Amino acid sequence: MFLQLLVGGIVVGCIYALIGLGYSLIYSASGLMSFVQGEIFMLGAYVAFTMYVGLKIPFLLAVLVAIAIMFVFGMLMERSMISPLLRRGAEQIHIVLATIGLSIFLKNFAMIIWGTNVKNFPSAFGENPYQIGSISVSPQQVIIIFVTLACMMLLHLFMNKTRMGTSLRAASQDSMAAGVAGINVPLTVGMAWALAAVLSAVAGIMLAPIYGVYPKMGAILSTKGFAAAVLGGYGNMYGAIIGGLIVGIVETMAAGYISSSLKDIVSFSVLIVVLFVMPHGILKVKAD
Repeated sequence: MFLQLLVGGIVVGCIYALIGLGYSLIYSASGLMSFVQGEIFMLGAYVAFTMYVGLKIPFLLAVLVAIAIMFVFGMLMERSMISPLLRRGAEQIHIVLATIGLSIFLKNFAMIIWGTNVKNFPSAFGENPYQIGSISVSPQQVIIIFVTLACMMLLHLFMNKTRMGTSLRAASQDSMAAGVAGINVPLTVGMAWALAAVLSAVAGIMLAPIYGVYPKMGAILSTKGFAAAVLGGYGNMYGAIIGGLIVGIVETMAAGYISSSLKDIVSFSVLIVVLFVMPHGILKVKAD
């Protein structure tokens, strides 16, 4: 039972880690907090569902189109809403309220366009589980782990091996100095919001075949992703990964050994205890 729960916790933790990575990217690049990641998670799943199930586009192509759309959406969100507010002297709280307002709009938009019923998103990888000893793992769970690892590796390479990634890290450390050095700071900040949208959308697309697609699917998951980012060290990319895995494993173990109704209480209690001991999170220094 322990190993089965551990695998389930890792799978859930991967989803939290991807969402948490989005929060950390936005904060590290702009020093801002966004509370629309859950609805982007939901919107990405709906776009992929429409392409794959509605328009009968092959799964891989549907996913790539959905990712491209969410990338553009994230960039436009920062360019058309966040940047204008900052130019007008908006403070952190105004950005938070704006993203909360956008999240409410997107949730209601989804209800109008797709309805409130849960949509079945068939898995493109089959339903028959793999049996490894006493552990049963579904193909979708394997894909979630594999895709999450791939996203983490690609993001690491992007941030450390590409010119845009280097510019993004420079802008996050000192935007004024980066601008003087010739870096297009607005573009790099917009890129961070776009990548955060892609990460949340990928998480939504991967989880949709397990739980279905519905307007409120991202509500509690965005909270868990935010908790993962805070636990790992808000603004630290690698901390978000660690935090996501910890939250996922703790709540899955709590559901299996204590009660499923208490899993949220246990996971958030662990978050509170850790923050009492380490107020800045597990990895308080931003990763370079």
